[in-house]
Amino acid sequence: MFPDMTSTRRDWLFRSAALGALPASSLFAVSDPYERSGSRLAPALAAYSFRNHFAFMRGSPNAKAEGEETIDMPEFIRFCAEHGGVAAELTSYFFPPELDTTYLADCRRIAHVNGVAIAGTAVGNNFSHPAGSPERAEQMAYVKEWIDHAVVMGAPHVRVFAGKHPEGVSAEEAERNAIEALEEAGAYAGERGIHLGIENHDSIGTADHLLRIVRAVKSPWVGVNLDTGNFRAPDPYAEMEASAPFAVNVQLKTELRIGDGDREPADFDRIFGILREAGYAGYVVLEYEEDKNPFEHVPALLEKIGTLCEG
Repeated sequence: MFPDMTSTRRDWLFRSAALGALPASSLFAVSDPYERSGSRLAPALAAYSFRNHFAFMRGSPNAKAEGEETIDMPEFIRFCAEHGGVAAELTSYFFPPELDTTYLADCRRIAHVNGVAIAGTAVGNNFSHPAGSPERAEQMAYVKEWIDHAVVMGAPHVRVFAGKHPEGVSAEEAERNAIEALEEAGAYAGERGIHLGIENHDSIGTADHLLRIVRAVKSPWVGVNLDTGNFRAPDPYAEMEASAPFAVNVQLKTELRIGDGDREPADFDRIFGILREAGYAGYVVLEYEEDKNPFEHVPALLEKIGTLCEG
């Protein structure tokens, strides 16, 4: 649906480097905003919006699944098709525990024949563990497995976390660990044509922290997964403005967190203005987190988001 944004940026960097405008090191990291040919936005829906209705949660039966409204991933894809053909973000948590290539390929087939693009997938990793630890090895294997799954599904993006600080690991050490792990995962993802988007989540509550990590990672395949509802700052809109130029994916929430305190309704018009001003081109993925029935409340939100994407 969209041009290869990383390729566009890489071509520009090579041209600039030939003119002596950029040092060679800039070619290997997202140290500057992505260069894009205008802002183009497309609506998508995250499977996480139906977290209480999937039969499985992280490999186990979902205790919150609600009777007749329980769904699986193919049914979620069909829901996306029935509501405007919005793209589907297939969150890893809700796949069946005995997952194989056949199931992943079937999701891709069902999406394609229903005219639904697969926007990406998302994992719940922790990259703050030290190098050489069994925890780091386990988390790296987990992320690489889902990069491979993304390839099978035709998903261009995997949402990742830096993670929470393990006991005995300082904030500074955890950040260095996350950067190192993201470089390894980014190299693996890039060889397979998959983008990784690190989210403002867990230990990352501000754009400054988020961009410090992204700029330090030496991979053009690692950018920002901008979650509009997860900043912990007095002005979340300012955090979005700073992060959007580096985004490879956007997850849209109906509410914003103000500092570490209250939440307030999100101003969708303002958020879409920020994305367009930043030149963001890509999916705007509704991740519905309110304590209401998503089958009843998501359709109207998708209609609104679709209109906003059209501009």
